[in-house]
Amino acid sequence: MKVTYRLASKALASVPSEAAWAENMGYDSVSSNETAHDSFMPLTLAATSTNRVTLETRVAIAFPRSPMTTAYLARDLQDLSRGRFRLGLGTQVKGHIERRFSTSWEPPGPRLREYVQSLRAIWDSWQNKEKLDYQGKSYQFSLMTPFFDPGPSEYPTPEVFTAAVNGYNCQVAGEVSDGLMLHSLTSPKYVSKVVRPGLQKGAQKAGRDSGSLKVTGGGFIITGPDRSSIRAVQADVRRRIAFYASTRTYFPVLEAHGFEEIGQQLHQMSLEGKWAEMGELVSDEMLDAFCVSGEYDEIADEFHRRYGGLLDEACFTVYSEDPPEEEQMRRMVRRLRELG
Repeated sequence: MKVTYRLASKALASVPSEAAWAENMGYDSVSSNETAHDSFMPLTLAATSTNRVTLETRVAIAFPRSPMTTAYLARDLQDLSRGRFRLGLGTQVKGHIERRFSTSWEPPGPRLREYVQSLRAIWDSWQNKEKLDYQGKSYQFSLMTPFFDPGPSEYPTPEVFTAAVNGYNCQVAGEVSDGLMLHSLTSPKYVSKVVRPGLQKGAQKAGRDSGSLKVTGGGFIITGPDRSSIRAVQADVRRRIAFYASTRTYFPVLEAHGFEEIGQQLHQMSLEGKWAEMGELVSDEMLDAFCVSGEYDEIADEFHRRYGGLLDEACFTVYSEDPPEEEQMRRMVRRLRELG
């Protein structure tokens, strides 16, 4: 099983050294999310300090960016990294698209399908000198003059992974993507009951082999040198779970475990601005459903016990008050890779 590290540096100047550290620890890929910072810029820096790892946006928010803008960004990062870039795309939720990005909201699944299709059409026009002519409901592209055409790349077009929570978007991933990126709020039960069947249904609809599509993720990881250190991290992870579980878009994950009533309570608390208190509603049962916990010497085997056979790649970033020594970190990553 390949293993992904999520960049944690808040200062861009620290990204090159952090990415190089992750590569040295044995990680297969380094990801950059889009919360308080852009997701592409850190990977530009990481490309200059690494030689082997895949560099992925996890995720770039699709709809505030034109597919044309994203096509240029992805192409430049693919060339800069010498073919190591992976584009991960997500839809975000309606409130953020309309109120944070001031962008129009449309049904996200069909729009995301067109987004990926139009990306491929743009890249194909550059790579193979095909006339650009993509006509969809949300996106239309028909102009590409030589002045704006970067021409063929010596590297393949980037892989495109799409993030999905609900069953419909899992089907979209199966239809048009190279793989599916799981949300942090997930569980083995949800992957087996909703994600995998949706991915297979979409692949069948498009006449594709679902076995060739990758699923990457694995929820929250809680680890440490002993049980006391693990308990010390749990409060922070409860708050993270509460934040996501308060968003109605993610209620299908809660419903798979019978936690929908708690989700409704968390949503109401979020409307009241009670963010500090929300973590108290996350029970031990919820923590166990959405987290993989274990000491340093057992966490890899515990992850495999829960997600083995469900995932192709594991997201493994350690939440711990007592960060492991480098040799311990290498052992954990190596063990995950060995278990497959």
